[in-house]
Amino acid sequence: MNEILVLKGVSHRYHSKSGETEAIRSMDLSVREGEFFGIVGPSGSGKTTLLSILAGILQPSAGVVERGISPSEIGYMLQRDHLFEWRTIEENVLLGLEIRKIKSAERVDYALSLLKKYSLGEFVKKKPSELSGGMRQRVALIRTLALRPKLILLDEPFSALDFQTRLTVAEDVREIIAEEKVTAILVTHDISEAIALCDRVAVLSARPATVKKIFDNPLEKNLSSIERREHPSFAELFKEVWKELEFTDEKDAKKGK
Repeated sequence: MNEILVLKGVSHRYHSKSGETEAIRSMDLSVREGEFFGIVGPSGSGKTTLLSILAGILQPSAGVVERGISPSEIGYMLQRDHLFEWRTIEENVLLGLEIRKIKSAERVDYALSLLKKYSLGEFVKKKPSELSGGMRQRVALIRTLALRPKLILLDEPFSALDFQTRLTVAEDVREIIAEEKVTAILVTHDISEAIALCDRVAVLSARPATVKKIFDNPLEKNLSSIERREHPSFAELFKEVWKELEFTDEKDAKKGK
């Protein structure tokens, strides 16, 4: 399987008047085309910085990022849907095309076909306030897919949802991404979510972030995320990932954190 993204010795430092903060140190990482790749790590470990580097928004202080695609072929889905309440669902989905000035008839037809395909066709003239939280997240995903990205970066996109809605929407997103044959990278604090959705899961250390370990998910890809959570092997993998997160660095280990 081809690698769509490769990081070699990537480091990043932030500079301010008060000093220097090292967010990422000598990180090596690769993501394969067509996979759903998960990244988990403690709070403040540089996960959002890493996504910004992957997206091409930030240039690393050191190291190399090799992309098999251009930055314009990378989509970004944030924690909140960021739908504009004064625009209809159709207008919100077409916003990215307008911003990039690529709003052709063919692209508009494709975007509207996605809304119809994923059970949102009857809501195109509605306002975001008329939709449930789960439906809003599907709209946000379709807005990203309308740009026809080859890679989507998901920055904790379900964190604002209640638990039951979160399970349903996460499965919806996984199915849509698989159906549209897009590579995805998910950043999450939720180990269960990462295992339920992803083909591989990378565990980051505390800041400065390094890759401590990457787990291959042994659960079958054809299982739904709910079925994965119920699988006997789920708990075992959860324990292994948790063990890596439990002591994120030597300092925390000495404190018993």
